[in-house]
Amino acid sequence: MSRPRILLTAPPRTGKTTVVRRLADLLRAAHVPICGFLTDEVRERGRRAGFTVADFAGHQAVMAHLSWVTGPRVGRYGVNVPAFERIALPAMQQALTTRGAVVLIDEIGPMELLSPAFMPRCVALFEAGVPIVATVHQRTHASLKAQIDAGLITVTPQNRDELPESLSRLFTG
Repeated sequence: MSRPRILLTAPPRTGKTTVVRRLADLLRAAHVPICGFLTDEVRERGRRAGFTVADFAGHQAVMAHLSWVTGPRVGRYGVNVPAFERIALPAMQQALTTRGAVVLIDEIGPMELLSPAFMPRCVALFEAGVPIVATVHQRTHASLKAQIDAGLITVTPQNRDELPESLSRLFTG
């Protein structure tokens, strides 16, 4: 199996998470082990109120919410860094010991980067040469590219539907 290392970037709400979720489904269907995590919106009364983080084993936590007034903030959201770390860091560590796993990280962005342990763990995964697809916030990809060696793909409305299938072929042959 090849060991591609890919960063997906795009403006918010373009479909990065959807691409990674569909890629995870395709890899599972092909019996390829996956490690890592997804972030999702918390919706309340039809509006985005926060974000969850979930690993591929089913562990989940709310990592940011509009109503939280203590702790660090990113925009309008209070961020629970320990909750994020409790889910994301073990999922990333597992990737180093799971034979043949593809690592999926959604996302490397301002909230996640509040964790002092997160970026070093990301760099370690890229340096370990494991196959990886990570989404990266549009404003952070330039500084991240200076730290890691990875291909950069911009998700657009024109390519987001075909990307999961084309990415899965990189990992399944």
